[in-house]
Amino acid sequence: MATVKQIAELLGISNATVSRVLNHDPKISVSEQTRAAIFKTAEEIGYTKKKVNPKIENIALLYWGEEGEELDNIFNESILNEIIDQAKNRNMSLVRYEKRDGIGAVKADMTGFIAIGWFDMEEIEYLKRITRKGVFINTRPDESLFDSVQANQDSMVRQIVDYFVLKGHKSIGFIGGPDYEMVTHKPLMDIREWSFRQTMAYYKLLKEEHVFIAEGFTVKEGYRIGVDAINKLQEEMPTAFCVADDALAIGALQAFNERQWEIPGRVSFFSINDIGIAQYVSPPLTTFRIDISILCSSALDLLMERVLRNRETTKTVYINGTPIFRKSC
Repeated sequence: MATVKQIAELLGISNATVSRVLNHDPKISVSEQTRAAIFKTAEEIGYTKKKVNPKIENIALLYWGEEGEELDNIFNESILNEIIDQAKNRNMSLVRYEKRDGIGAVKADMTGFIAIGWFDMEEIEYLKRITRKGVFINTRPDESLFDSVQANQDSMVRQIVDYFVLKGHKSIGFIGGPDYEMVTHKPLMDIREWSFRQTMAYYKLLKEEHVFIAEGFTVKEGYRIGVDAINKLQEEMPTAFCVADDALAIGALQAFNERQWEIPGRVSFFSINDIGIAQYVSPPLTTFRIDISILCSSALDLLMERVLRNRETTKTVYINGTPIFRKSC
């Protein structure tokens, strides 16, 4: 059986250095070359040890979820709960902060942070002054300084449009919401709208009157947009809608059902997120499922690399979704 002593002898360094590096001791100061050589040699000679995650203290968990209807918060709350569970299994101690606490409540001595939700420039600048060891989930406010993990919404929207075109749809609409500029808070085009426009333009099917942008990603706004689309378009209604998220889609379905539009016979709906209730609405919603477990484990992997191995180059990781076909299209 390979030992720490053998690795130390092969590299000409002390047993203590090898042991501390293999155990991810954050206080040891060694070059990246030495660190890499230790792990490489350990792998080459077949060294194995019982996997024990090193204790990581004082990680700030920043939950900047929007206040509103419970349904509208399900996706972010699922991420929050999964991060808490996985961090516990990884021997990582979290200190939770919420938007109502204010960014100033985050203590300057934190080891690193995990951020869920939308942050403005002032909040980002505050975090920059404290640490660069942070990971954002589903946003990427500064890729030059911070890691991020995101659902690959660009790809999902392209796949939705591709699917509808393959099914013979020539008239395809979009229901989405805004992103926001970090300094002025003014609305910007969200990546899902951008992807829809680009893909529809590729197929030469884009019609401006078929694009509906809500004021937010809520069931209430989805219902309002659905009513607006019905009143404006009537017989010019698209035969299919790509919807940016399930909350909007559920609201829109309610509006169309109340006015007795046949779904999917007259209008099909395809959405993103696959929140739990999506399978129970009428008709059950076809949507992209995002694996929240993988999303969160990827975020924690990135953070551990920054904290334990002092990685300086930032990473952006995209998590692809899986289409779940139900009766809405």
